[in-house]
Amino acid sequence: MKSYLDMSAPELAAELAAVRAAYERLKAVPRKLDMSRGKPNGAQLDLSMDLLRQDPAWLTASRKGTDTRNYGELAGVDECRQLFADLLDLKPENIIVGGQSSLNLMYDCVVWALLLGVCGGSRPWGQQGRIKFLCPVPGYDRHFAITQQFGVEMINIPLLPTGPDMDLVRRYVEADPQVKGIWCVPKYANPSGVTYSDETVRAFAALRPAADDFRIFWDNAYLVHGFGDEDDHLLNIFDACREQGTENMVYEFVSTSKVTFAGGGLAALAASEENVKFLLKQMGVQTIGYDKVNQMRHVRFLRSAEGIRAHMKKHAAIVRPKFECVLQTLDREIAPRGIAHWNRPKGGYFVAYEGLNGTAARCVALCKEAGLVLTPAGAPFPYGKDPADSVIRIAPTYPDLPDLAAAIELFCVAARLAALEVLTAAK
Repeated sequence: MKSYLDMSAPELAAELAAVRAAYERLKAVPRKLDMSRGKPNGAQLDLSMDLLRQDPAWLTASRKGTDTRNYGELAGVDECRQLFADLLDLKPENIIVGGQSSLNLMYDCVVWALLLGVCGGSRPWGQQGRIKFLCPVPGYDRHFAITQQFGVEMINIPLLPTGPDMDLVRRYVEADPQVKGIWCVPKYANPSGVTYSDETVRAFAALRPAADDFRIFWDNAYLVHGFGDEDDHLLNIFDACREQGTENMVYEFVSTSKVTFAGGGLAALAASEENVKFLLKQMGVQTIGYDKVNQMRHVRFLRSAEGIRAHMKKHAAIVRPKFECVLQTLDREIAPRGIAHWNRPKGGYFVAYEGLNGTAARCVALCKEAGLVLTPAGAPFPYGKDPADSVIRIAPTYPDLPDLAAAIELFCVAARLAALEVLTAAK
């Protein structure tokens, strides 16, 4: 099979006509499928239905004797703090258990920093004029939406196979006091699937920020979401920070949204003990406490960090064939044409497809016309603007396997059509 990049103008024109006809045939097939978000499939959610079938007597009292139906325990019940501490290899004193959304905790931390400041900072961010955040790209659109909403200037940082370009990160962080934070998804990054190397994690820990109120927002969303035989290793950033004396620099976030129920699980914030005490003072004005019955329900169901990992193997058995379907189809339909490359993640929820410049928006639009909704082109970049218009986030988890197989076939035809239009115009 000949690469499109090696075709003559007549060959490209003939191929364009053939692929356009194939697209029109697929477009004529009734289809309505939304793959715009990385959502669990119903079969994954079914794995946690026993959360709802527990004896209520198990849920109403913590080991400390707290009535979980009542007010109190702002940082979370002891058992649940211990569960997350074991999962993150930290101490319970490093953990705040929040509500059902880690994104909500991230949002709150940004708002508190803007209005009230951070531990050890001289003034609230909002009183310091123009401030900036570093954004590894491609990245998570909802991270970028938070900082954009508050007018924070966002700076693209290239994401390498080992993590963010740390030379560039260091240059910004250590020279510019207006740089207040960086968004990170350190394991199976959204959408690239990259896991940060040990050297990258140590480089983060060794940063010496020009700002006394700089924070690393370490969104460890896919900590236990491997689906291969080998799970990627991620160095514990707090271990690295302890060696450097920089524990206060990190806020780590984790949730069970893709472990138990999406939107009905638990979220936790991990930080130094000094940060935890400071944040609890800010949080304590906003709420008297989160849902402790749900905290106990999760402790009883998941039991331990090992219990969580065992549960996630059940998820992996459902998710793995879907990623295999996507990758095998891309290998067959796109790779020989030489028009794109993509990651081969060992876990997480996404495949990042990078096509020719100027093709992403067109490909997404073609899919939508044929009944397949993808994440908007540009979403993995601040302000929704992909400078090259080349990256598309593929989210394989939500559809059933037969629907996914049909969807990725359509995607490949749309991607080929978009590429051929660009190449033909260039000839």
